[in-house]
Amino acid sequence: MQLLIYLIFYPILWLISILPFPVFYVLSDFVCFLTYNIIGYRKKVVRENIALALPHLSEKERLVVEKKFYKHMCDMFLEMIKTLSISQKEIEKRFVFSNMEVYHELEKKNKSIALLCAHYASYEWVVSMNYHIHYKGFGIYKKLANPYFDKLVKQIRSKFKAELITTKETIPTIAENYKNGTLALYGFASDQSPKAHAAYHWAPFMGHIVPVHTGAEMLAKRFDMNVIFLKTKKIKRGYYEASFEILSEDAKSVPNYEITDQFLKLVEAQILEAPEYYLWTHKRWKHKNKAQ
Repeated sequence: MQLLIYLIFYPILWLISILPFPVFYVLSDFVCFLTYNIIGYRKKVVRENIALALPHLSEKERLVVEKKFYKHMCDMFLEMIKTLSISQKEIEKRFVFSNMEVYHELEKKNKSIALLCAHYASYEWVVSMNYHIHYKGFGIYKKLANPYFDKLVKQIRSKFKAELITTKETIPTIAENYKNGTLALYGFASDQSPKAHAAYHWAPFMGHIVPVHTGAEMLAKRFDMNVIFLKTKKIKRGYYEASFEILSEDAKSVPNYEITDQFLKLVEAQILEAPEYYLWTHKRWKHKNKAQ
């Protein structure tokens, strides 16, 4: 059955990916209409999250953020499909790194690098960073239930010179590379909510105390990695600009959780700057303010 589903949907996805961008975004508008007005996909969750995180906005202002978010979310979902056929030239035009020299200076330190980013703007097209780096790039992801689509996602990322590793493969992969002296870049999207009972650290995020992922920081300490933050801005529809900020060049000497806390502050500032581009569909605050 999983193979049948894949065989049915893959040709559709491919056809969507080769649409010219003007037509492509007309389709995105239609998908947005269905998602928001007809299906109402996770509308209650989105509305509650925006109210929790942005209480300083009026109800009318929050509704504007909500509607803009759905339009962006549909754009991003289709842009993910677009990676099936997009060329290197096209994606480099649409996803620009404004200060790549900051990253390259870290490569000169001859240590692996942990890159922290949020589910914000186009986190899917960040993979194009691999065109600009010398290290081998690893993206950490949650394995898909359908093995055929999971294989497809890996193939797409390999096109951008990136290798996907599952959350379970992360520590063994980093440990093996460290043992062999293989320098690498590891991408962590660390802003989502871990299971409350498994959280080592709780911190303020958008006005609430929440459990946070600390794996990136702990692995950076354990395997002596430099740590860098990637901030992404949406310039206009289909165009993004990313910039880097160094979080630590000596993670072992930084007090525990300080890097994670700084990361959260940067993500928070990013959200407040343009909240419509954050991924509001996830239940990020479901464990807010609970005792540890």
